[in-house]
Amino acid sequence: MSQTVFKSGIDLSPESKAIWKAAQAAVWLVGAVILACLLFFPPVGLILFWNILIPVAPALFVLAVGVWRNVCPLATTNLLPRHFGFSQKKKLSVTQLGKLNLIGVVALFALVPLRHAIFNNNGPATGLLIITMSMIGVAMGFVYEWKSAWCSGLCPIHPVEKLYGGNVLGSIPNAHCVECQNCVVPCPDSTPNIHPISSKKTFYHQIAGLMVVGGLPGFIWGWFHVPDETTVASLSNYFSVYELPLIGFVVSSIIYIISSMMVPQKYEQKLVSIFAASGVSCYYWYRLPSLIGYGKFADDGLLYNLSAVVPAWVIPIMNVATTAFFFYFLVIRKSNNKSWVVRPPFAVKAA
Repeated sequence: MSQTVFKSGIDLSPESKAIWKAAQAAVWLVGAVILACLLFFPPVGLILFWNILIPVAPALFVLAVGVWRNVCPLATTNLLPRHFGFSQKKKLSVTQLGKLNLIGVVALFALVPLRHAIFNNNGPATGLLIITMSMIGVAMGFVYEWKSAWCSGLCPIHPVEKLYGGNVLGSIPNAHCVECQNCVVPCPDSTPNIHPISSKKTFYHQIAGLMVVGGLPGFIWGWFHVPDETTVASLSNYFSVYELPLIGFVVSSIIYIISSMMVPQKYEQKLVSIFAASGVSCYYWYRLPSLIGYGKFADDGLLYNLSAVVPAWVIPIMNVATTAFFFYFLVIRKSNNKSWVVRPPFAVKAA
């Protein structure tokens, strides 16, 4: 006969549970509306998804990635089998998790350039991508325990969360996991100051961490120097959207590898923070101006054209300010030793 013994951890109060469940339902409904717009009203859906939701995400990952981890619609969908008792609750081996992490990183670098060729101007294609990821997440939720396979494994957004979420403002309650089964070690949600290089358990973990930390800043720079393709006439158009992002990826990866060889081990996290700040700063250096009509390529990424109202000299000031903020927040600010969320009570199954 077996029983579940609860040990250390923090359980949610009924009031807190109700608030978070309401937030999850609200964000899930917003996600469903955006998905419907992408499929049936593409111009509206594309603006909502690519020009409003996505630009907010990196800053949220820096400040409080735990909030997103609690309300992400894909996570809510992925965990439905677990909450309704349909999951087989299998645990991934360390090697399996490492492979999933690496596949997620490769998927990130493979899918993002396709925004220029397909997704930025094709609502149904973007909607189909979201549906596909949801189906994969649910399928994995039927088999594996809690967030291990999708949210902390295969999800292409998870590597960015780990890179940018290394020094969050503070921990919030875990609104998904009722009890901790140690399904992922170290748990990205409950490990203070976690970053992509935190786990070096397998070759797959090491390569995935190197690719994200070293490659993402240069990849982002290259991505913003590629225009959107309104019509894809040949296969070469698909390949062309990868050229500059991959060049940037290689260059910044080499810089990171050389730097990591020169910097003492005890400063590894600080080096990771510098590259994280470089990546998110580069993103907003180009993304914010494009939202208001000062983009590099005409209407690419435009939310509302304010160029007739906002003078051009404001843009460099805005860029310097955002860069200074992210370097202060991620690099200069003292690490507060906080995790994304507070670990729920451990559940130890004893015979």
